[in-house]
Amino acid sequence: MQLLVILRILGLLLLVFSASMLPPVVVDLIYQEHAGLPFIESFFVMLLAGVLLFVPLRNHRRELRLRDGFMVVVMFWFVLGSIGGLPLYLSGIHQISITDAVFESISGLTTTGATVIVGLDQLPHAILFYRQQLQWLGGMGIIVLAVAVLPMLGIGGMQLYRAESPGPVKDTRLTPRITETAKALWYIYLSLTVACGVAYWLAGMDAFDAISHAFSTVAIGGFSTHDASMGYFKSPGIELIAIVFMLLSGANFALHFTALRRKRLTPYWSDAEFRVYISVLVVVSLVTIAYLQLTKTFDSPIESIIEGLFQVVSIGTTTGFTTQAYHSWPGFLPVLLLYISFMGGCAGSTGGGIKVIRILLLVKQGARELQRLVHPAGQFAVKVNRKPVPDKVIEAVWGFFAAYFAISALMILSLMATGLDQETAFSAVAACLNNLGPGLGDVGQNFASINDFAKWLLCLAMLLGRLEIFTLMVLFTPGFWRK
Repeated sequence: MQLLVILRILGLLLLVFSASMLPPVVVDLIYQEHAGLPFIESFFVMLLAGVLLFVPLRNHRRELRLRDGFMVVVMFWFVLGSIGGLPLYLSGIHQISITDAVFESISGLTTTGATVIVGLDQLPHAILFYRQQLQWLGGMGIIVLAVAVLPMLGIGGMQLYRAESPGPVKDTRLTPRITETAKALWYIYLSLTVACGVAYWLAGMDAFDAISHAFSTVAIGGFSTHDASMGYFKSPGIELIAIVFMLLSGANFALHFTALRRKRLTPYWSDAEFRVYISVLVVVSLVTIAYLQLTKTFDSPIESIIEGLFQVVSIGTTTGFTTQAYHSWPGFLPVLLLYISFMGGCAGSTGGGIKVIRILLLVKQGARELQRLVHPAGQFAVKVNRKPVPDKVIEAVWGFFAAYFAISALMILSLMATGLDQETAFSAVAACLNNLGPGLGDVGQNFASINDFAKWLLCLAMLLGRLEIFTLMVLFTPGFWRK
């Protein structure tokens, strides 16, 4: 373990992140709400911390090993998630505690969107913008951003990319060089953000709300500048725009790159994961709309279609925007929507959850086992996009699946031990581990009412979900620390 090199990189990344305190100051100057001081103070604290780490170690330049990459990623998300709550705590909004400030920061950076802050409509614009900005930075991963724009790091970019990027297959690159791959992803990410913001603005949002909600839409985050979330605007047009960009952001960004390079849409439908992704959302949408109409939840079929479709896409992609109190919808619908968040978005997207490709591989593996029962001597391959999937990938998916639900069960029991009811504990863990945001029961609207221990445990769940379990768990294996 090259500890000095890791600390040097952490210091440099803190120096870079300190710059994220400046845009909220600019927003405060525009709106003249005198809420910029906490961000200025936080800027200097982060700058000083970065200098103290980086300057003494600036000459320690060595190629990172894979285990060093894992350590950088985990340390950075923990440190950044914690220190990101500093401006919120210093602002003193609603007498916010350290626990709540860190929870809000980690929720934003991991694009979970679970909030402990109520009264958003009365908050200064600088704080509202900061929350949205956190999600945008976390969307594609701050580590990938650093590898893309900071070649002066002098480290092995592939080690960081493999440690941070989601999905069961980590070595797929869009371009020959990992730096160019990261840049390509960010150009697409930025382009989608700009297009989404312009679309929101043309649909009736003011400039501030359009930019803020574009940040959280493309990041699959779910934070809003209003307590009523997307329901505040009461606009079917805005909801339809959100649906389109949530679907795009929940898809594999490599597909966007390929489609743009070939100037055709065929790469989307030729991809098995994308077909399953769209098919599941379509089927669940039809069930939801039909049930809403049968139970007369809304006054008109058009309203049932728009609200049902919006909520299915929002929860299914793990964005977490709401237009209605979906947790109070009739019958099985709230649980159905929560279940599809376990699937989440595609690998290589900004979505959370288990990922569609893993679910697809598990189904195909189950089908193969059935074939083996009928033909014990037969040789059957699991194929995706007409290509056989190596058995080691299948084994990794099964391992991830087992770890995912073992951790879920332990966390649910732990939350129930603190006094939370079953519905609240189950949905809180699902919402945080899937990086979804809104849950059921006491966390249907927000997470403000739950106890501090539960919030810290859910912070861990959000980080586990964002880092896809193994990136964090590998640090607790004895083999990781052996020379």
